Amino acid sequence: EATLDLAERRRIRSAIRELQRQELERDEEALASKRFRPERGSHRQDDKENWPRSRCLEEEQQMALAALSRQLETITDVEELTKLLRAAGEYEERKLIRAAIRKLRAEEIEGEALSPCLQGG
Repeated sequence: EATLDLAERRRIRSAIRELQRQELERDEEALASKRFRPERGSHRQDDKENWPRSRCLEEEQQMALAALSRQLETITDVEELTKLLRAAGEYEERKLIRAAIRKLRAEEIEGEALSPCLQGG
């Protein structure tokens, strides 16, 4: 009877693994279909009344992002960048801040890799 229970448990576990694998495949397919979907707004006619306003807002956002980028170049503390990241609301702002954090960490790692050579020499 014990061997029957073990065999049944194995079948159940393999069935569960198979279901999980199928679910992962479905999720990946759904993500892929979303990722490569064409933009929704590309086929519709432009809203002529709101176009200049949205264009102006877009330009303001680009200017703000450029200013943020210049500000991030002067910050050399990861903790300060992390605080900015938590406070940032816009996706593009967060993207710039994460890139600055990655750059700083890479520089720190590079500095640590070079320091033993400098100390030894």
